[in-house]
Amino acid sequence: MFKENLLEKIKDGSITVGIIGLGYVGLPLFLEHAFLNIDVIGFDIDKQKIDSLVRGESYIERYSDQAVATAMAGSAQVTSTFDLIADCDAVIICVPTPLNRHREPDLSYVTSTLSSVEPFLRSGQLISLESTTWPGTTEEILVPIITNAGFVVGQDVFVVFSPEREDPGNKVFTTHSIPKIVGGVTADCLDIGQTFYSLAIEKVVSVSSPRVAEMTKLLENIHRAVNIGLVNEMKIVADKMGIDIFEVVDAAATKPFGFTAFYPGPGVGGHCIPIDPFYLTWKAREYGIHTRFIELSGEINKSMPSFVMGKLAMALNEIGKPIQNSRVLILGVAYKGEVDDIRESPSLELIDLLKKSGALVTYSDPYVSTLPKTRTFDFNMAHVEVSQSMLAEQDAVIVATNHTDFDYDFILKHATLIIDTRGVYRELSDKVIRS
Repeated sequence: MFKENLLEKIKDGSITVGIIGLGYVGLPLFLEHAFLNIDVIGFDIDKQKIDSLVRGESYIERYSDQAVATAMAGSAQVTSTFDLIADCDAVIICVPTPLNRHREPDLSYVTSTLSSVEPFLRSGQLISLESTTWPGTTEEILVPIITNAGFVVGQDVFVVFSPEREDPGNKVFTTHSIPKIVGGVTADCLDIGQTFYSLAIEKVVSVSSPRVAEMTKLLENIHRAVNIGLVNEMKIVADKMGIDIFEVVDAAATKPFGFTAFYPGPGVGGHCIPIDPFYLTWKAREYGIHTRFIELSGEINKSMPSFVMGKLAMALNEIGKPIQNSRVLILGVAYKGEVDDIRESPSLELIDLLKKSGALVTYSDPYVSTLPKTRTFDFNMAHVEVSQSMLAEQDAVIVATNHTDFDYDFILKHATLIIDTRGVYRELSDKVIRS
């Protein structure tokens, strides 16, 4: 009965959707449903986010204030409490899943969310976890909590895992057009999950279990982490040999098969690539497996800010300057171009290393007006505009994020020394050091 009623609500559009966590994953889903005129309720314990949405203001660069205002003008609503979970037919969990200081999974956001919503769960609901995690989380963590609340999964309540695939800054693929992976605890759970996600997503891909869906997400990000680690290691080798690694990758990319271009940088950032691979590393130990490729790529990528520091020290040394008391401008603190996302950004590690070395550090990033406190860093810094006079004051400029908003010709003309970690200057000059 519950399955049929829920399927009918999904198909006739009378469903109410709850999105828990309105960050880089939850907000796009919230807006996507709102634009489809589907009743949607956004939940977030961050009162600032709730207040911004109520005012019709966006806090994520890729979404305009107008888009948020349009969504909020309809039937969409937001709240920082969880009592309205009882009104939701589908509950989508999009909360962070970071690592702790021992590089072990921290599921405290997931478990605390479940504890908060458990009193308001009812029969006839779909519960979907989208937060990236280790294979087995849905069935080993979510299902017992729901079962202990008195529900029978697959009969009263339907549980799926459907990993987020958001790509901030991607102007080609959107929440609607990126295919959605769904794995259900039971066949009925999968049926409902696939039907539900088909409302807002162009293509839904069903897999045989939540564990497969969980592993799929990890593979996607491990694939990137390992290949970025490979090309970063190749960069170090090429540098010693006096070879331009960016020219090498460009040349290799002309092969129409068997090669995918990954470009080196000052490290890796974002919530996925620096973190997700270690979820599998942690879980694999339970099976007596040592994931050497994953751990090695993590070590290489983590070491890249130190490599950049070494190149900076050598370049400054050649003009008779130590890093201490040198003025260094970081170009870009977002983890990649055209986004305002600083999560795990290697720029933050660079700033920390520079400050510890006694450098006088400033940053310019048109997408990040101030640097908020993170789990690791608290710099209390604000964006500065790039100008001729400001560049003249700097002993070195580090291109850390390749925003297209920067006028690289202007910077080249007026900077004294440039450490280019992103290959924006393909024709090297006496001012440019590839790093």
